[in-house]
Amino acid sequence: MSDDYGYDYEDDSPYGTETEYGAGDADVLDGDDGADGAGASRDGGRGPERTFAALPPAQGRGFATSWWGRAWLQALEDTALDGQQLKQGRQLARKGGVGAVSVRPGRITAMVRDRDGTAHRSDVLLQQLGAGAWDRFLDMAVDRAGHIAALLDREMPPHLVEDAAGAGVELLPGIGDLEPECTCGAWDHCPHTGALCYQVARLLDEDPFVLLLMRGRDERRLLDELQVRSAARAIRPGDGGAAEATDDAEREVRGVPAGEAFGAAGILPPLPAPPSAPDTPGLGPSLDTETPPAPGIDPAALEVLAADSAVRAHRMLLDALAPGHEEQPFPVELTPRQDAVRLAADARPDARVGARLASGSGRTPADLDAAVRAWRYGGVPALAVLDEEWAPAPEDLGRARVRLDEAWEAGERPALRANRRARWTVPGADLQLRLDRDGRWWPYRKERGRWVPAGPADDDPAGALAGAEESGAADGTSGTGTAI
Repeated sequence: MSDDYGYDYEDDSPYGTETEYGAGDADVLDGDDGADGAGASRDGGRGPERTFAALPPAQGRGFATSWWGRAWLQALEDTALDGQQLKQGRQLARKGGVGAVSVRPGRITAMVRDRDGTAHRSDVLLQQLGAGAWDRFLDMAVDRAGHIAALLDREMPPHLVEDAAGAGVELLPGIGDLEPECTCGAWDHCPHTGALCYQVARLLDEDPFVLLLMRGRDERRLLDELQVRSAARAIRPGDGGAAEATDDAEREVRGVPAGEAFGAAGILPPLPAPPSAPDTPGLGPSLDTETPPAPGIDPAALEVLAADSAVRAHRMLLDALAPGHEEQPFPVELTPRQDAVRLAADARPDARVGARLASGSGRTPADLDAAVRAWRYGGVPALAVLDEEWAPAPEDLGRARVRLDEAWEAGERPALRANRRARWTVPGADLQLRLDRDGRWWPYRKERGRWVPAGPADDDPAGALAGAEESGAADGTSGTGTAI
């Protein structure tokens, strides 16, 4: 898709990006809990929030491979009364109709698009656990070291869920636990809330802490509380825990004798090869959430800056790994006006952010569009050819004319009208050659009454002009001039 300034962009990012957006360290329920967590709120109005970028289409694969992801879908399919609507929701999710998913205590939210592009806000509510239920869960987990290890490895083994249920804490949803809300007005699980639930099953495959967050606790808080309880239990008097802690402390202080470490140096295996560089830059966060941004923060602009940082980091990594990198000169620092063009070219912002970049760099949106084209053809040198005018010295101008005469066979050179700014125009053809200070030729083409870059530089003026003609013929904008 292209915005108003000619930048290509995609509505949704591929799967793999997530971010914490918004913060809150108070559970909705911690001030008021029944014996079994009954009466827990479903609104998820406060607390931490995580937002996951939209996932790619799921064609050719199931929506859940983990047992907890399948249990989530089983609760959905047992709850929905209209199997046909659920089937439509599965098709929407499979085709990528679910946008970024916001997860917070008691609620998941996403914008879901029908096949005709109509967007609906869909929510699914899940009852949170109360403070008493979380206390029982944490005590149960601390009693079993395997549960702590599994949680640290981002796993949720079946026996953890079974032991939690034995303590009166139901982690996985059951029949009727998933309560749908959708702007389409359906009273049951409509295709939109169904699609959202199928998408969440894929998130659960990757991170079971998503389920725990929906139940009321975020990962950081949960692991911190487990650590505190484990440490307190380890030093509890009367059960040998203090002695074990003392022994561990002594072992930590002793360390490894220097002679032993030196002697082992020759038998240690070699370090593994460093990982290869990723093929593409990492994906920036999606900040399209319900949590309002702080005053003065523009989430769309922040997304552009994050995406640009990923592109620059990836480029720097590839440069650093390239042979002979240490012999290359340091890159020239860009001016703010140049960097605005680079940012627009690399980050491909939407129309609103593009307009801000144009204004901040002293250009109109159309001027920024032309500058972005120049940047993509040749960076700073191409931008200089677009922005700057220079008058070659007589000897430089003479060499340029000789090059023009030599570039074509006798009688084949097109008519060229020159001016003093090192620019030669083909009359009637809307084509132009521009000479830079290094003696290279840059093709330009007139579009909507303005000259815009039409290709990269070429040492041969005939090659540069031919490239401009070919690109114009490909997009239907070439002129109808007559070659002489």
